[in-house]
Amino acid sequence: MSPRKNQRLNSTDAAPSGSTLTERDRRLCPRYTLQVQIELHQQGSADPLRLQTTDISRGGCYVQMPTPLPVGVFVQAILWLDSYPIVIRGRVVTHHPQFGNGIMFVEFEGPAEQLLNRYLDAITT
Repeated sequence: MSPRKNQRLNSTDAAPSGSTLTERDRRLCPRYTLQVQIELHQQGSADPLRLQTTDISRGGCYVQMPTPLPVGVFVQAILWLDSYPIVIRGRVVTHHPQFGNGIMFVEFEGPAEQLLNRYLDAITT
């Protein structure tokens, strides 16, 4: 897979401005500043949210949105990698009012995890 043209590469730890990292906030996987199309489906809502990631890793992503979801909410995320959708179940783990949400990937459907890994490997080599 080749990276999308509008992606910014290799920012390994881009946190929202003004935030400080605590031991609890440290990531298990490196993050990359990437704009990837994402569709979020919140449990109990029929309307999808169509957004872009601001960063992504093997373990989760961050999305900007004017009205963030509450922490703990489960979502189905569809990431569009090179126009190919992968489906991931995720949980909102951070909430920054009027800025966005951090989403931890919980469960990958089918080959989604392998496809995400291959995609991230391709952009970092």
